[in-house]
Amino acid sequence: MEFPKFLLGDNTDFPDAIFVIHTEFPRFIINLENDDVEWLEDFDQHDQKELELEAENLIQQANDFYDREIERYEE
Repeated sequence: MEFPKFLLGDNTDFPDAIFVIHTEFPRFIINLENDDVEWLEDFDQHDQKELELEAENLIQQANDFYDREIERYEE
């Protein structure tokens, strides 16, 4: 099964949370309410350096995805 790069997640146990799930490597879930990020990968030292360079870009993409989805809901 193929997934989109980003998915929105919701859970009534966390009513104020807005979760965006990144489904490609490196997989993560970000809570846009407080910008907490949970990485779903194990990283070695080599990966850690690459991750630090890419993390800011990926988190910005997650925020942009959310903004785009909200705009589409409002239309």
